[in-house]
Amino acid sequence: MKADLINKQKFPRTYREFVDKFHNDAACLAYLEKLRWPEHFCCPKCKSLKNPWRQTRGRFVCSDCKYEVSVTSGTIFDRTRTPLTTWFEAAWHVTTAKNGFSAKTLERTLGVCYRTSWMILQRFRVAMVRSERKPLSGTVEIDESLLGGVKVGGKRGRGSVKKIIAIAVEVLEPKGFGRVRMKCIPDASEDSLLPFIDEAVAKGTRIHTDGWSGYHNLSQKGYEHDVTVLSSSGDPAHVSMPAVHRIASLLKRWILGTHQGSVSYDHIQSYLEEYTFRFNRRNSGSRGHLFRRLMEQAVVTEPIRVDDITHGYNWKPLDVVATGFK
Repeated sequence: MKADLINKQKFPRTYREFVDKFHNDAACLAYLEKLRWPEHFCCPKCKSLKNPWRQTRGRFVCSDCKYEVSVTSGTIFDRTRTPLTTWFEAAWHVTTAKNGFSAKTLERTLGVCYRTSWMILQRFRVAMVRSERKPLSGTVEIDESLLGGVKVGGKRGRGSVKKIIAIAVEVLEPKGFGRVRMKCIPDASEDSLLPFIDEAVAKGTRIHTDGWSGYHNLSQKGYEHDVTVLSSSGDPAHVSMPAVHRIASLLKRWILGTHQGSVSYDHIQSYLEEYTFRFNRRNSGSRGHLFRRLMEQAVVTEPIRVDDITHGYNWKPLDVVATGFK
């Protein structure tokens, strides 16, 4: 019922409509109120559904327990000093631009300081992850890719000093890709790969991997495991496992193009989640629809303080390895 009511709400389809609709903070508050309580106000403390007393600046007082709550409290907008119009414009540009915005570009576009644009962007990246998102299913291709590190010298492959990104991609028939999941993992061992797979892929799914030993026990974990040993297949890796290598290539091009390669490993998982959000909604027919989806998730995401994201957000159940990106 909640989803049906939200889907019936109109959302801006062009930037002109966006500016007309969200011209001040009052309009932004009214929109957030509809997203947060699409059917009826519900007191966060006592769960009362009675009509609350309305006060100024979007505040409500529960008529039963007298608990005072604002539209933005308990969301990523909690206690913000930045105007909601700035938040909304940032969300519009981030979701409607083909390749997204870097914090520096957002700073210039919004006319705010870099710290403000960076904090807004990092909070939105956390909100891009749906807590109830369904795991991948069908046929899934899984492999790792390397990101960053030295360009000349040093070890190659899984033993290098570069960071390891585990990638899982749904492979559609007869061709095409479905959804994607990515995770920055400390190493390519079974202890790091299997938790990622358990989190990202539904049981009973057919999984295609290479012959790496970290995947050897997938069959015992309830998956159908297809193995391609690249050294004996006669085909290069991008031919035997095209889905993962296509996603890895697009990810690196996005980082180099949108962010000029300036990505800290403290925050690499946040960038992966933004790319995942964008890629999984690449077929959306409306720019405004992506904006609405992000705002829907923003009002159900718990408050994120400065200390939570300054040195890298604690993504669970797998934590991002915090090391410098050179």
